[in-house]
Amino acid sequence: MSDVILPAYKPKEFATDQDVRWCPGCGDYAVLTAMKKMAADLGVKREDFVFVSGIGCAARFPYYMNTYGAHTIHGRSPAFATGVKIANPDLEVFLISGDGDLFSIGGNHTMHALRRNIDINIVLLNNKIYGLTKGQYSPTSEVGKVTKSTPHGSLDEPINPITIALASGGTFVARTIDVDVKGLNALISRGAQHKGTSFIEVYQDCNVFNHQTWFYATQKDTRPENTIVLEHGKPLVFGAENDKGIRRNGDTVEVVSLNGEFSEADLLVHDENNLAQAFLLSQLYHPEFPEPMGVFYVDDSRPSYNDQLHSQVDEVKEKHGEADLQKLINGSTTWTVK
Repeated sequence: MSDVILPAYKPKEFATDQDVRWCPGCGDYAVLTAMKKMAADLGVKREDFVFVSGIGCAARFPYYMNTYGAHTIHGRSPAFATGVKIANPDLEVFLISGDGDLFSIGGNHTMHALRRNIDINIVLLNNKIYGLTKGQYSPTSEVGKVTKSTPHGSLDEPINPITIALASGGTFVARTIDVDVKGLNALISRGAQHKGTSFIEVYQDCNVFNHQTWFYATQKDTRPENTIVLEHGKPLVFGAENDKGIRRNGDTVEVVSLNGEFSEADLLVHDENNLAQAFLLSQLYHPEFPEPMGVFYVDDSRPSYNDQLHSQVDEVKEKHGEADLQKLINGSTTWTVK
């Protein structure tokens, strides 16, 4: 970014004059609040932000952020965000979209953005449903889910966005919940400072077509027993009384009580630089296990695709000089039709 002294932003300065048209009670409101707070605190000029979206309820985000933005086509937002970052690497690019857009029609583009390590920030709002089209099952819907498109229950095994992000080479992979505005803000801010693709899954409630799907993980009375906060270098402890933990048992893990045979010294210690451990933690599902929240994995050693690309272009220019576009178009095998 430039060395220009930045104005002191307030979150309200990132709000637009557009009416926010999500259903009352939608989890997207909380994410929008966190995003404006993050933008105000990040130390980036407002005109250097670009918010990109695809199609879906979450895709309205660019209209509600007082920055540059693009509402693109279904499933193609990762490709668009990639182009924006490559064209102007000084921009802070955020891609906000839903589980259907990023992991159904857009799954291929999401995977390639992650493997290339483009310096963009992907925020997945996962409500396990197609909300904009009024309630069809999505790639993350559970087996047996009854919807308008699966009246007798879905037969599809749901995808796991965290596992896919890790397998695709993601270098910053995290998860949080929509109602935890403080935690969401912290994760998005840290992801934005990561040089490479940051991927953050947000458990988001669609209170019209899939209400309460995440309540086991989001409500104050259920969250402590059903989620576990990942903190680098700390043992995996959870529970309303911090009386349970995750212990390594061979090739897998198990839940143990800390009131008897086991203590914190026996527990798995989170290492956010350990890819194998991140994969293992991504396979913890409610109700057998608490579901992890926080940073699963970080790799700061890989260069970003955009940095490598611009370095390559500079090297070629230095070696061969500026290219002649017209000469390139004409080539050596053109002919004239008379």
